[in-house]
Amino acid sequence: MIKAGIEDKNRVVDILSKSFDDNKSVNYIIQQDAKRKQRIRTLMAYSFEICYRFGDVFVSDNKKGCALLLAPDKKKTTISTILWDIKLALSAIGLSNIMRAVKREAAIKKVHPDEKIYYLWFIGVDDSEQGKGIGSDLMNSIIKESSLQNRTICLETSTVKNLPWYEKFGFITYRELDFGYTLYCMKRG
Repeated sequence: MIKAGIEDKNRVVDILSKSFDDNKSVNYIIQQDAKRKQRIRTLMAYSFEICYRFGDVFVSDNKKGCALLLAPDKKKTTISTILWDIKLALSAIGLSNIMRAVKREAAIKKVHPDEKIYYLWFIGVDDSEQGKGIGSDLMNSIIKESSLQNRTICLETSTVKNLPWYEKFGFITYRELDFGYTLYCMKRG
């Protein structure tokens, strides 16, 4: 695993946009219309920028997998982040979904452990590379990095079939949130 550079942004956005195309949680906040796929790309580009500045963006050695991690205690409000938020709201979420997205994010933040966390926002692997250990290698490296930073890893998933994969790495479900779909809040200390 290597830290991504800004030159890796398009590759990361490509991988994550495809990986999360049918994800319930992503599609819950993205405006559902003819531009849905582009809206998901906008969300992933936004997430890359936030994590690049206030956390970590990692890519696998072959650049076929990636992970976006945020250190919430390091996140700052700046002119840039305000502009990114506005662009996200207008270009991805849509005006009709803004309150739903804000309420969901507040509910998620409220249940995060009261300690320094490493928030695994997104992790994905190229479809053609699934099952080859790239995601597992990324996760093992993320676990090592979180240990070095003395942070608890937190994540949410709405994909039930991914629960055993996370559990294999020592994650436990500490909360379930209902948004018309179940969002499993998981952590690893």
